[in-house]
Amino acid sequence: QVQLVESGGGLVQAGGSLRLSCAASGGAFGSRAMGWFRQAPGLEREFVAAVNRSGGSTYYADSVKGRFTISRDNAKNMVYLQMNSLKPEDTAVYYCAATRAYSNVATTTTPYNYWGQGIQVTVSS
Repeated sequence: QVQLVESGGGLVQAGGSLRLSCAASGGAFGSRAMGWFRQAPGLEREFVAAVNRSGGSTYYADSVKGRFTISRDNAKNMVYLQMNSLKPEDTAVYYCAATRAYSNVATTTTPYNYWGQGIQVTVSS
């Protein structure tokens, strides 16, 4: 059973930066694509960023492209989301997600079988 634990969220002023971390346990981390999603109150969960199994390919939502960077460290079973130039509209609960082993990277929620508990990011104006 894969477990994912997010950390690094909090309150930041517009224009600031945060780095989210996701620690994975349960095995086969390097065989899973990883993603970050977010959900604001009253809205559906939306894709933010994803990285393939090796870390060589990354994908971003248009709303965060150029500001956010996803990366992973397979030796440490960690995935990160560096968030720069934050805006109030980035305020949401952010979720780390993992696919089944040997699945391709995806930008929708369906292929992700494992989810973290979520962490709040609040950007003040």
